[in-house]
Amino acid sequence: MGIGAEDYDIKNEYGETDHQIDLFEEIERAVKPICINGKTTHDATIFDSITPEDLIMAFFPCIYFAENNQMQFCGVGFNQKNLTQLEKLALIIQRNGERARFYEKLLQLFYIAEERHLRLIVENPYSVNHYLHLNFPYKPALIDRDRYLRGDKFTKPTQYFFVNCEPTILQTIAPPRCRRKTINSLTGNHTGDGCCNKQRSEITPEYATNFINDCILGVKTTKTELTLF
Repeated sequence: MGIGAEDYDIKNEYGETDHQIDLFEEIERAVKPICINGKTTHDATIFDSITPEDLIMAFFPCIYFAENNQMQFCGVGFNQKNLTQLEKLALIIQRNGERARFYEKLLQLFYIAEERHLRLIVENPYSVNHYLHLNFPYKPALIDRDRYLRGDKFTKPTQYFFVNCEPTILQTIAPPRCRRKTINSLTGNHTGDGCCNKQRSEITPEYATNFINDCILGVKTTKTELTLF
């Protein structure tokens, strides 16, 4: 789209990651103070090269925040049905610790953005029982309740948190390219890993273009820009 961008991720599944890096480690180092010659500072991190004129778009892992997580904590998840009560308790204790770590990293990311006056957009699924809907000091600036209308393959309600910036609100209605998909139609959805299926996490180029134009740039999308339509 003519705008300079760099991609940072711990994985490189599509062979397109510009910088393969542990972002959780970068977040930890950016908020952990160190003392050098009597002065408090921080370790060098990727955040040092980001300015208030830049924009961070973070697709933060949602596995421990999504509504499905409630089933795991109640011991009635698909992968828990054949476990003893003792085994369920052990897994819940472990999962609670993991969620606490992910939640802390998310809070720290927001802390970095506030402290350094960085513009930040964080994406996560949306539902009324989502952990961040009930337990978070920020409210989503934008909830896209039906992503299919902007060209995605799923309805997939999504919330977007904006820090030090505001969304522009346009609504590009995309002509449907394919049949609307459901979670149950995904390969492997009925296994214990179904809620994290890779297919569900993918974003179509059409949706990405429409969302950027509608909610970040405030530019009307035309059909000529979306050559796949």
